[in-house]
Amino acid sequence: MATPGSAPVEWIVRDGLCDYEAALAFMDERVAAISAGAASEAVLLVEHPPLYTAGTSAQPEDLVQPSRFPVFNAGRGGQYTYHGPGQRVAYVMLDLKRRRPDVRAFVAALEGWIIDTLATFQVKGERREDRVGVWVRRPERAPGPDGTSPEEKIAAIGIRLRKWVSFHGISLNVDPDLSHFEGIVPCGVKTHGVTSLVDLGIPASLQDVDIALKARFESVFGPAIRAKEPA
Repeated sequence: MATPGSAPVEWIVRDGLCDYEAALAFMDERVAAISAGAASEAVLLVEHPPLYTAGTSAQPEDLVQPSRFPVFNAGRGGQYTYHGPGQRVAYVMLDLKRRRPDVRAFVAALEGWIIDTLATFQVKGERREDRVGVWVRRPERAPGPDGTSPEEKIAAIGIRLRKWVSFHGISLNVDPDLSHFEGIVPCGVKTHGVTSLVDLGIPASLQDVDIALKARFESVFGPAIRAKEPA
């Protein structure tokens, strides 16, 4: 939660497919304004055309099909990930000086936000100590070589901070084409797959997910107000 007296977080939803470089430019400008005290904190919700992004820890060999989709250097933490239609990306621009200047606590709060959102749809999301993101167990599938139930990633997290103001954020798989993840090793994890709400049998739309995301965001981070005009 922000310190008392802070303005509500501006909640911005862009319809249609959003150009990735335009989203980066928006974040750059908004984060600078937040840091200068000239703008309120913001969350920007978008859907991108198919593309891959490389975080600062990305390994070249994890880009399996470099010509499949455009590849962008994101400047965030983490490795390779995929963005595309049917996936809700939420870029989170929060001033941690108004909250808690602790990177681990912030990542844990983002994970908690996703887990709470998934619970709205009766899906149990879980953290993993050795892997960032949110995971779901798939007990209906054949166990792995060690006898454990398979698990798959449903949401990714990648952030960057500038003067304690956050960039980038989360991506939650609602109904993307999961085959598009085959062009990379998602987040450098070779031993687990990727899933989505629809793949789990939950017929959710992006609009359904947006409602749940906003409600659970407010319970973790505080009030958010929908932007009156398109950003």
